[in-house]
Amino acid sequence: MVLAAAVQLVAIPGDVEANLAACERLADEAGAAGAKIIALPEFFPSGIGFLEAIAEAVLPPDGPATELLIRLAARHGALVGGSFLCRDPDGEVRNAYLLADPTGVVGRHDKDLPTMWENAFYIGGHDDGVLAAGDLRVGAAVCWELMRTQTARRLRGRVDVVMTGSGWWSIPGWPPRAVFDRLERRNAATAEKAAAQFGCYVGAPVVHAGHAGDLECPMPWLPVAYRGYLEGATLIAAADGTVLARRHRSEGEGVVLAEIEPGATEPTRAVPSTFWLHSRGWLASAVWHYQRWHGRRWYRRHR
Repeated sequence: MVLAAAVQLVAIPGDVEANLAACERLADEAGAAGAKIIALPEFFPSGIGFLEAIAEAVLPPDGPATELLIRLAARHGALVGGSFLCRDPDGEVRNAYLLADPTGVVGRHDKDLPTMWENAFYIGGHDDGVLAAGDLRVGAAVCWELMRTQTARRLRGRVDVVMTGSGWWSIPGWPPRAVFDRLERRNAATAEKAAAQFGCYVGAPVVHAGHAGDLECPMPWLPVAYRGYLEGATLIAAADGTVLARRHRSEGEGVVLAEIEPGATEPTRAVPSTFWLHSRGWLASAVWHYQRWHGRRWYRRHR
């Protein structure tokens, strides 16, 4: 058994210095408790939202986010992972999940498809997300990768633990309020279900870090602002989907800890033949497409 930790962060959008300091403090809390696997969220140096400040928080592959992962791994003798907006030598930006152990960076996974307004900030990757840390095989998956069957297929039976993080935002309370409130309840349930059940399709425990806190930003191509929050859904789950520890978004920043048993097991759920593991709902489906079209144009103009 290994003690694992997942960090729940309340990020300041675009404030890399403050966010890295918060991550270091929370990861140190996990390390002091004895955690040997520590997951930071997606976009841990920058936060997420459709904001210019996010595009300005892009970091190089060997920059301060990578240095923090290496420093934490060495300090606590642990595996430490998280993703950030990374500008590579080819000039493109990718959502890079880096994994470090006490020897340094041991692997990288680039998120395959940007989600909604994320298209404005980076392009997708093509690797399989199986990272080797000594004898341990780590499956890296980021946010809505937990929603897709192609992620489950590339990791299924091939990893001993899944390390992941999300920046999953809520559905705003627009009128008619009853309709949007109902959509948001389903959205929140999906955020937790996607993380908790992913191990059932892969056959390995899941350590899932998340963002909490309020979020306000423009809505691409719409004359209204987005006002909502990050869903959190920070949890650690066994390979059979049993949630061992969780932290609700309302609890704010903090760390969840649980002992897990790394190792590939027989998956308890078959991967469906569809593209999505879980239904997105009609609103998320529509926003997925229109913000992808907008974001790709925005990225080309601003990158």
